[in-house]
Amino acid sequence: MQPTLKHISVLLTEALDGLAVRAGGLYVDGTFGRGGHSRAILDKLGESGRLIAFDKDPEAIRVGDQLAAEDGRFVVVRRSFADMAEELRQRGESGKVDGVLLDLGVSSPQLDDPERGFSFLNDGPLDMRMDPSQGQSAAEWINSASEADIATVLFEYGEERFSRRMARAIVLRRAEQPFTRTADLAEVIKQANPAWEKHKHPATRAFQGIRIFINRELDDLSLGLRAALDVLAPGGRLAVISFHSLEDRLVKQFMRLEAKGAPIPRGLPIRESEISVSINLVSKAIKPSAEEVAANPRARSAVLRIAEKRP
Repeated sequence: MQPTLKHISVLLTEALDGLAVRAGGLYVDGTFGRGGHSRAILDKLGESGRLIAFDKDPEAIRVGDQLAAEDGRFVVVRRSFADMAEELRQRGESGKVDGVLLDLGVSSPQLDDPERGFSFLNDGPLDMRMDPSQGQSAAEWINSASEADIATVLFEYGEERFSRRMARAIVLRRAEQPFTRTADLAEVIKQANPAWEKHKHPATRAFQGIRIFINRELDDLSLGLRAALDVLAPGGRLAVISFHSLEDRLVKQFMRLEAKGAPIPRGLPIRESEISVSINLVSKAIKPSAEEVAANPRARSAVLRIAEKRP
């Protein structure tokens, strides 16, 4: 078993303030990770308060089970947060939740453990699955996908402008020897990358794209945002921390649409009161302070958005 790796929760104070935690409330942490946000929420809850956490990662569940054994107000569920509406219905708690927190992306322990296959800096098996028991590994996909599909994933999910060159290099190399290790894939991508951002590894965007695709992260996010509105009680808060532009754009568009309602064709005789609006935006986008970024450089791209469900 790998030792417990350190994870620093990003925008912790701001997220808790955004949730406006009540002592007797019911809350959902959709991305337990190593429990930083969950423990902070529990610290604010009273004896009657409760917290339900979700995670797909078996190591996160191990840590969560330990916390659940210590604190009867807490339970952790090995499911994606995209499934929270179904889980809460089964528990008879749908529409009763006072706050939902989503801390998106990959956690520091997942990145820092080479055996998980997320890192292009440390060699490990090419896996990248948040739940290694489910779905296709990165190696299985990269060794079987078409050149066009690889290029599409790197471009759409990694926002990699040299996606076609990289896809071509991957396909040519795998014809000689299949990919099984992260360092091997990172080196091939590096050689195919003619230019990259300063202070960034040349495989950063490509690995991001593969990881997002393998774990269906954007699909889960779309489903999870909708599920959060389903489980929240009127006045309940939704707080979402994202770490790259694709996530934040999706969250921003979702919240804006739910706060303003669907666009109405010009000239259609509809009153403002008849437009379906489900949330109020609580604040503008919140970013980490300079002090937090200095203490934890991985916080530099984080964005927190907060909304409140309307009565």
